Amino acid sequence: MPGHKYKGYTNDGRPLKIAFDVDGDDTPHQLSLTEGQPDATKPRHTGLGKGLCFISFGSGSSGNCAYLGTPRGGILIDAGIREPVKYHRKKKNPERQDVLTLDQAFAEMERNGVSPDMIKGVLLTHAHQDHMRCLYPAVSRCNCSVYCTMGVMSQLLQRCRISSRITDHHVPIFKEIPFRILDMEITAFETMHDVKSVGFSIEYEGERFVVATDMGMITDRAAHYMSRANHLMLECNYDLTMLERGTYPQMLKDRVKGEKGHLDNAMAAQFVAGNYHEGLRHVFLCHLSKDNNTAEIALNTMKAALEARGLSVGDGSNAASQNSRDIQICALPRYTSSEWFVLA
Repeated sequence: MPGHKYKGYTNDGRPLKIAFDVDGDDTPHQLSLTEGQPDATKPRHTGLGKGLCFISFGSGSSGNCAYLGTPRGGILIDAGIREPVKYHRKKKNPERQDVLTLDQAFAEMERNGVSPDMIKGVLLTHAHQDHMRCLYPAVSRCNCSVYCTMGVMSQLLQRCRISSRITDHHVPIFKEIPFRILDMEITAFETMHDVKSVGFSIEYEGERFVVATDMGMITDRAAHYMSRANHLMLECNYDLTMLERGTYPQMLKDRVKGEKGHLDNAMAAQFVAGNYHEGLRHVFLCHLSKDNNTAEIALNTMKAALEARGLSVGDGSNAASQNSRDIQICALPRYTSSEWFVLA
């Protein structure tokens, strides 16, 4: 694959071959990894539960949480929405009151046939409140593990108000060493943020779902995994013009724009357009800023970059008129759940 530069980093497309299995209580052992480009099969929007299914329960600085699953069960990606009522503390952040609660997220999953016992783990990208606020209630309710690096767990315990009993649920993972949960093979890769942070590449029957959020730049290793995705959940945090003209103090603006800050619409669109392949079918725009972005601006920026390559762009719905488009893009809602997406 030709190299691509993003803020000075070059993607040379070098896959790593080390692997181990962490599937429930199995002993780690070597796995055989499949290399190459993703399957170029077009989207299948039929039924529920026959392949990968995805739903987001909130995306943004107020709270982040999503479910990805197969017919056998699934995982939560982060757990930063509101806690159940019994976990609420006396001091509440008014902005959080519009975010879904964990109870509401579980109710939405059960409407789509997913019970708590089917959730076998929580993948934690990093230790910011909007990604881990209800982590302990989530793993307790599901009786499942939290999968994160030792660096992320260390910062979780040092920086966040969370029970130390979370360590009883911790399964350590390592960057670029695959592991398994159920029938999904998962690889964490480093992302550039102001705390220890990772993205995830999740593979099921040849389909790759990649999570890349909270990063100020796209490094070569992140680009490697992102460019292999069939379904990409990608940060589009801010519109540069809105940020520069907005009310944030200059120090905060510089932090957001920095290499350990967040990704803007233009850079995200540049990456997707520059790395499009026939196997890439969905792009979910996530972590949009409440103050410095809108869904319309983010979608239009991404759509313009893809259409400039001569691609037809769908809106991510199951409408028959959209199924023939080259690629589907949609912005994940900030405070509410998204549609239930059948990806494969």
